[in-house]
Amino acid sequence: MSNSLVLPIALPLLGALLVVALPRKMPILGALAALATTGSGLWVTAQTWLQADLGVVLGGWGLPLGIGLAADGLSAAFLAMSSLVGLGTSIYAIGYFAGSERCNHFWPLWFLLWASLNGVFLAADLFNLYVMLELLGLSAAALGALTGSRAAVEANLRYLLVGLLGSITYLLGVALLYAGYGTLDIGLLSERIQPSPLAAGALVLMVVGLALKAALFPMHFWLPPAHANAPAPVSAVLSALVVKTAFYLILRLWLDLFPAELSNAAAAFVLGVLGAGAVLWGSWRALRAERLKLLAAYSTVAQIGYLFLFFPLIQATPAGIARDDLIAACVLMALTHGFAKAGFFLAAGLVQQKAGHDRIDALGGTAQSMPATTFSIALAGSALIGLPPSGSFIAKWVMMRGAFEAGQWWWLIIISTGTLLAAAYIFRVLSRAFGQEPTPQCFLTDARAEIPALLLAFASVALLGLAAGPVWSLLGFQGAPA
Repeated sequence: MSNSLVLPIALPLLGALLVVALPRKMPILGALAALATTGSGLWVTAQTWLQADLGVVLGGWGLPLGIGLAADGLSAAFLAMSSLVGLGTSIYAIGYFAGSERCNHFWPLWFLLWASLNGVFLAADLFNLYVMLELLGLSAAALGALTGSRAAVEANLRYLLVGLLGSITYLLGVALLYAGYGTLDIGLLSERIQPSPLAAGALVLMVVGLALKAALFPMHFWLPPAHANAPAPVSAVLSALVVKTAFYLILRLWLDLFPAELSNAAAAFVLGVLGAGAVLWGSWRALRAERLKLLAAYSTVAQIGYLFLFFPLIQATPAGIARDDLIAACVLMALTHGFAKAGFFLAAGLVQQKAGHDRIDALGGTAQSMPATTFSIALAGSALIGLPPSGSFIAKWVMMRGAFEAGQWWWLIIISTGTLLAAAYIFRVLSRAFGQEPTPQCFLTDARAEIPALLLAFASVALLGLAAGPVWSLLGFQGAPA
């Protein structure tokens, strides 16, 4: 069954080739390739859940020369999110790009991005992770500039340059580790690495490079314009999936590679402080945003901040059930944000496409004209706030309990303030949508176009909230805390 690890990477690459070779069949081939990629990702997740960790070495060589792929509970959880969000986005894109020349550029780039996403989650050595990160950044920047507007091109050129800087910084850390330990396989490195100035320098370089890619405050300046000016399906993928890859790698390196003497309380506290800044600044800017997609982009900055608040709590908690709960809750929050932000951006794209704008103060009548879309925004918004029964409610509950038990009460203030600000900007959008004054342009949309956004938003609230126990189980921990 380990050979199935190749499929989530190979199938989207095959899909990219097919849509280029047969452009007249592009929407049909795109849908089929998306279904196949989703099926392969969910199959790997199911096998990991039922049979524990999977691994395979490609190329006919053993480690460390061969290309290793591996899946454990952590990578399988993110792979499942990539599969389901990718399927919803692909179905949405068929209608969104119908009759547009941009369709010919979207599908090949999208499948290249999807393959590199899955490659990040499955790669078992640090250099192949770098290769996948580079492919991810190049395809993401090209997709973000598909609208062709000056603002989109400028924003995504900045995104490309920042991404290259982050990748080079990460690669410098990888080079230090190879010079010191002679291997890049994560499993072998975890056995050999020892606390030393070289390992500490590698940790700093790799985390800084990945934090730049994850748009962690104050390195977030590139994210809002890049996400807000991209086409809606691209914005959904960038916010829900692409920034999660960098966070996933930081979490992976922190937990599995570097010894506790390096990933210490001081380093974790720095990440927590940066996360707190992201929560407060991102939420405040989202509250002040004039456009719906810009609000969603700044909300992403804030939600990424919550994920980094877990690091000081994980570091302060000794090994045991409490630590496991914090790690699982961190993953659950990342998954919830992925589904919620994908649904939010897809719904915002429908509003912008049908109304001709996404100005928040001019969205009166949206609830009457597009009820399912408005409901999608409300569902996704409730997950971003952290209302029950969403997965983020459970994650915040575990986080706040962990902060209380660790004596780090100051994180409680950050979490509470960020939650109140999130409620304020979500209710600001809904109050305008349900306003009595109709938008100047009457607009209606096909209900079928609203289904992907609605399902993804529903998954962030109901599915992940009710499936918290299976997430704990997939990660190899006991059931979710009461």
